[in-house]
Amino acid sequence: MAKFEAIVKVISDFAWGPFMIVLLVGTGILLSFGTRFIQFRKLGYAFKLLFSKDINGDGDITPFQSLMTSLAATIGTGNIAGVASAIAAGGPGAVFWMWFTAAFGGATKYSEALLALKYRITNEKNEKSGGPMYYLKYGLADNYGERAGKFGSIIGWCFALFGLFASFGIGNMAQANSVATSLNVTFGISPKIAGLGIAVATGLVIIGGIKSIGNVTDKIVPIMAISYILGASAVLILHADKILTAFSMIFTNAFSSKAVTGGLIGTVIRYGVARGVFSNEAGLGSAAIAHAASSNDDPVSQGIIGSLGSFIDTLIICTMTALVILVSGLVNIDASGSMTITDNLTSSALTTTAFSETLPNVGGYIVSLGLMFFAFSTILGWYYYGSKCLEYIAGLKAVSIYKIVFIVLCYFGSLGSIDIVWSLSDTFNGLMAIPNLIGLVLLSGFVFKMTKSYESKNL
Repeated sequence: MAKFEAIVKVISDFAWGPFMIVLLVGTGILLSFGTRFIQFRKLGYAFKLLFSKDINGDGDITPFQSLMTSLAATIGTGNIAGVASAIAAGGPGAVFWMWFTAAFGGATKYSEALLALKYRITNEKNEKSGGPMYYLKYGLADNYGERAGKFGSIIGWCFALFGLFASFGIGNMAQANSVATSLNVTFGISPKIAGLGIAVATGLVIIGGIKSIGNVTDKIVPIMAISYILGASAVLILHADKILTAFSMIFTNAFSSKAVTGGLIGTVIRYGVARGVFSNEAGLGSAAIAHAASSNDDPVSQGIIGSLGSFIDTLIICTMTALVILVSGLVNIDASGSMTITDNLTSSALTTTAFSETLPNVGGYIVSLGLMFFAFSTILGWYYYGSKCLEYIAGLKAVSIYKIVFIVLCYFGSLGSIDIVWSLSDTFNGLMAIPNLIGLVLLSGFVFKMTKSYESKNL
């Protein structure tokens, strides 16, 4: 077992290591310059499109529901526990590098959604299926010929396999475990009872497929996100005098290694970038699967809507978490620049304590309920991702079996420690980026061309 864990660690270190981080951010930079930073230029237009009633097309869910489904899968434990872990390991400056990643990640999300809609297919149940596996197969063939299409088909299959395995862990058992733990700590509910409730609730939603998932996520995601933001805003209003100090800590430490154990500036950057990518999944390709189901026939407008993912997830929600932690007084940097954290807190414990300290009697519940709903929505989003990945590999019939297995694993994931499952799924989640980034880079010229054509006609 120890040898197996060592192998997993080696692969995980590569999947989330410096080379992949540079590749992820580098792709975002390439796409940002090629689209002339469309994620910022068209931010207001993106919100206009999101709520527009003029978008019509052939699809399973509305453009709004497609974004909410993608956010359901991305707004999760990374926004609460991941931010705290980044600060604990990389110092306050890690937050700056999360912002840096998200800034370029918007163009990556734009390109993923655009390509997903352009190269989606209609399956035997008259549902839309799309995502990296399809734009790798059909997009490369369309732009580079049959041989490239065969290569795209192979690496698309690899993406689907990685996504399928990730859905069992990071999209299911790890999230169910987070919900069960939160319910147990906050309300004293037994993990067995919690696990049964999670499994039943998940089953009731996913039995109706993407339309049912969309109908739930378009309500849960806005409510939970707004509630969490309001809670964090209350903390910041009460501690407004410390906000400038918090920003000072972020910017000062972003280019300094003193706050980090071992004094390595690369540690600050690595944890910030890695957690930023982990939080919004820009470059991993997962969100593209949800956008492919949109009832929108225009790939560029769907891409513009998709670009909002990084903005909402990282630049808003993760920032709120970070600021609450930094104004709480739990993170301190002395005159020499060295960082200390009260009781060596990290992960969700640091975030929970920060909210409890700054908003007594209420703060802890905000985090606990936030974790619960964030994690449950992640389960729903990742079920859809996993089912589409399996559909690409083995066809629609296999999805019926997958649905049952997925529900059962929700229960077992709630019962105890799943460290090895987390490590494995985290590894597969990172590996998804490799084939997806290959596709994004090779199809970047096509993305730029479509963007230019659209803007010349519509904007």
